[in-house]
Amino acid sequence: MNENFNLQESLKKYFGFDSFKDNQESIIRTLLDGHDVFVLMPTGGGKSMCYQLPALLMEGTAIVISPLIALMKNQVDAIRYTSEDDGVAHFINSSLNKSAIDKVRGDILSGRTKLLYVAPESLTKEENVEFLRSIKISFYAVDEAHCISEWGHDFRPEYRKIRPIISQIGEAPVIALTATATDKVRTDIKKNLGIADAVEFKSSFNRSNLYYEVKPKTENVDKDIIKYILQNSGKSGIIYCLSRKRVEELTKVLQTNNIKAEAYHAGMDAASRTKTQDDFIMEKIDVIVATIAFGMGIDKPDVRFVIHYDIPKSLEGYYQETGRAGRDGGEGACITYYNSKDLQKLEKFMEGKPVAEQDIGRQLLKETAAYAESSVCRRKLLLHYFGEYYKYENCGNCDNCRNPKKQVEAKEHLCKVIQVILATKEKFKDDYIKNIIIGRETEEIMSHHHDDIDLFGCGDEVDDKVWFAVIAQALIAGYLYKDVENYGVLKVTKEGHSFLKKPVSFMIVENKDFDDIEEMEPMQSGAACAVDPALYQMLKDLRKRMSKELDVPPYVIFQDPSLEAMATIYPQTIDELQNIPGVGAGKAKRYGEAFCQLIKRHCEENDVERPEDLRIRTVANKSKIKVSIIQSIDRKVALDDIAVSKGIEFEELLDEIEAIVYSGTKLNIDYFIEEVMEDEHINDIYLYLKESETDDLEAAIEELGNDYSEEEIRLVRIKFISEMAN
Repeated sequence: MNENFNLQESLKKYFGFDSFKDNQESIIRTLLDGHDVFVLMPTGGGKSMCYQLPALLMEGTAIVISPLIALMKNQVDAIRYTSEDDGVAHFINSSLNKSAIDKVRGDILSGRTKLLYVAPESLTKEENVEFLRSIKISFYAVDEAHCISEWGHDFRPEYRKIRPIISQIGEAPVIALTATATDKVRTDIKKNLGIADAVEFKSSFNRSNLYYEVKPKTENVDKDIIKYILQNSGKSGIIYCLSRKRVEELTKVLQTNNIKAEAYHAGMDAASRTKTQDDFIMEKIDVIVATIAFGMGIDKPDVRFVIHYDIPKSLEGYYQETGRAGRDGGEGACITYYNSKDLQKLEKFMEGKPVAEQDIGRQLLKETAAYAESSVCRRKLLLHYFGEYYKYENCGNCDNCRNPKKQVEAKEHLCKVIQVILATKEKFKDDYIKNIIIGRETEEIMSHHHDDIDLFGCGDEVDDKVWFAVIAQALIAGYLYKDVENYGVLKVTKEGHSFLKKPVSFMIVENKDFDDIEEMEPMQSGAACAVDPALYQMLKDLRKRMSKELDVPPYVIFQDPSLEAMATIYPQTIDELQNIPGVGAGKAKRYGEAFCQLIKRHCEENDVERPEDLRIRTVANKSKIKVSIIQSIDRKVALDDIAVSKGIEFEELLDEIEAIVYSGTKLNIDYFIEEVMEDEHINDIYLYLKESETDDLEAAIEELGNDYSEEEIRLVRIKFISEMAN
């Protein structure tokens, strides 16, 4: 079908863009060809375009299933701007009265409506199903599709009824979209939506700047952590613990050792939590000690280390928590302490929950334990868990790759594993397979009479941990796979069958036995820093002093990457300072003089020879879109109109405006804010930002509650930064 459309022309015509982002064009062509599609794309990657453009091009109406009423309204407004006809997009949800719904239905029946947004609850209503059966459906789009999955973090029962309703209304292609999903969640989504053969498009989970290390937890763990923090003095870090009691005990130990640390957990009152978070953002404290169970909502870009005192409940949780390190692209050390007793504690917490939930919980814990005990590249393991292939054997930025263990030949071991899996009809998990190989007469094995097969006890001379290593590394190599629908039953792949017929070399590294390690190796820090360390520290101290004097957070003055660049190329004039990333003309003039003087003095006192390239670098060109946005705001053009004229979503426009004000340019958007917000709302948010001394969005949402939308907070935050910092 897609040869009938010139997608580039259509993109330009409807949205004003000259080119597609990443996979957008392939996704759209696949959908136009009538295939089911699964899209995993990070926030800001342009997911909505993947269904909005094909809906405008195809015959009939696209049904977009979305969880948030506010989100629907924004999307509908945005689509209406692309057309002269407001009837091109509508939503149906609980906020509409009968006459409004009748108007929507009239537009759909007349063929004017190309996109209809519905909440899953509205989709299941009998009268809506009956109406939708009478119209031509172009396709179904399921946004925020992870809400479907019981394996996901946002289980929503109504989402699991979508497939039966689609079948009632009428078959058409389905596109499912999400910004976060593991292999298990993807499988669960596709199974529940009945799109097992959907064409998948996904973006990378790799964070190359993060250093991963797992250390054995011994009696010296507190001492080891203190030593590490003191060696990385002045750097920001988060330490996660399993219990509130441990959080408070460890905080006291750190404070006793002159480390600026505070506790943060759900048992504290809101005011104390807010103060701790603000002090962390303002660099009054260096370390926050928090419970794993509590969502921090920290968006601080320069967190340099995340330490897990206790192992997390799942690799999803681990990935999310370690992901708070190095968001500015700089150094980020992720250190985890592990012993098997932690797993037993976590399993105990599951008692009393439904059996199915306990099964899922144990499977997630098992994946975490396998990650901790493995000697294989941690990045490779982590990405494999998220369904992504990492082609390098050595990433150079994890403990296993920096200190590789000797590899041993395991060709015969893998043959035995494959033979046992096939002999037991591919119906059992790794524990069961390992017990047959070792020759353990468990109750389950005997009940299946598998103690009678020839292979029972065929590997009794080899230790348990070797068999786990063989299985884990055979999964990564693609010889085996786990059937996640059956909680981890092992199956043999096509490559596994070929291997058994004609074995080739299969080298493995044995898993670590953490419970037998007494002494810890010294903890590594993360990526090396190529800056002048003495100057960098002086610049940080100067920023801190200015932050106190001006009563603004340090990052409002300059962010860490800007200071690192200053300590690398030594700018000594305001013009030179504007070559530094993240330093605009306004910021350079407002704050730069003291920094330039400090750098000049440091260079003279230490005979520093500045890099030649500084003299030939030119001030970075501001992108045309930024200049155009500034000019439009000066002319008091409504922000939503600016977004439409630039062919970008409103959220993306706010990203651009934030980048402009954070780099030091003053913008006045009062004309727009006063039009779309109540004075009381503006004053409340502004007062919050003034008192909290933090611009963290999630913290603001948590503190201000549900009375204000994310958009409102972002708009007032732009006003605040512009007025207070520029």
